[in-house]
Amino acid sequence: MTRKGALLVDVREEREIEHKAFDVPEVMAVPLSRFESSFRDIPQKRKVIVVCRSGSRSTAATSMLMSRGYKNVLNLQHGIIGWEREGLPVKRKEQQGLLARMLQRLHKQN
Repeated sequence: MTRKGALLVDVREEREIEHKAFDVPEVMAVPLSRFESSFRDIPQKRKVIVVCRSGSRSTAATSMLMSRGYKNVLNLQHGIIGWEREGLPVKRKEQQGLLARMLQRLHKQN
């Protein structure tokens, strides 16, 4: 659906998105903690797929959008967990090893 112009709206918090993100061209981050004040930034005339980690928060956000007049809104059941399980593209933050983190801290101290 994203290939057909749908916009993914990710309602996870920034730290979650930094760890693992949907690897598609158009993703809009609107964390659920700020959703009430920021949902108006989501275009009403586009097809929107609301996503989160497992599908729970995105269900709440989808209901909120629909109650405010959004018509073309879908919830991604099972969230990024299901997305990744289906082999769809994700971006991961590269994990640093313990030695690399210790060297960074030493460098910052000097």
